[in-house]
Amino acid sequence: MKLIVYDFDGTIYDGDSSKDFYLFCFKKKKSICKYWIKQFFTFALYILKLKSKTELKEAFFIFLKDFKDIDKLIEEFWNKNFCKIKKWYLIKQHNDDVIISASPEFLLEIPCKKLNVKELIGSKVDIKTGKFFEKNCYGEEKVRRFKQKYPNATITEIYTDSKSDLPLIKISKASFIVKKDKVIPYFK
Repeated sequence: MKLIVYDFDGTIYDGDSSKDFYLFCFKKKKSICKYWIKQFFTFALYILKLKSKTELKEAFFIFLKDFKDIDKLIEEFWNKNFCKIKKWYLIKQHNDDVIISASPEFLLEIPCKKLNVKELIGSKVDIKTGKFFEKNCYGEEKVRRFKQKYPNATITEIYTDSKSDLPLIKISKASFIVKKDKVIPYFK
């Protein structure tokens, strides 16, 4: 099986959907600022390599606990932000595309459905608590999850905006870096 793989944030979405969603939620409920101290402290420990990226992201998504109807909020967010899907992707997309992202799957399900994306592989996060069920889907973890889902598949093309996807780039036949709306071949 041959597949085309895309990162989401910064690649086909203009921005970082997790950060944008946080800001969207903050505008709805300013009281989530009560988590800033915990979030900042966890960030400092992450910088000092005393916390993992997964622990950092859990501290970030702790604000989810303060919302009752997250599904409705996510739908409202995408009604406003779906326009940030980049035009180059809308032209290129195929029905058998695979999106692999560090963002939570619950946050990306709506745009993937609207785009008719075959498969979404992302971070598995509890929508009510922000707790991660598995390691954050980032770097080598993206390769592990891809191989777990598609053990006999080949990545014919990968599109990303980040060097953190180098592990995926290494196992791909062709790779491309996305800078805004420009798609540039990445030479290994």
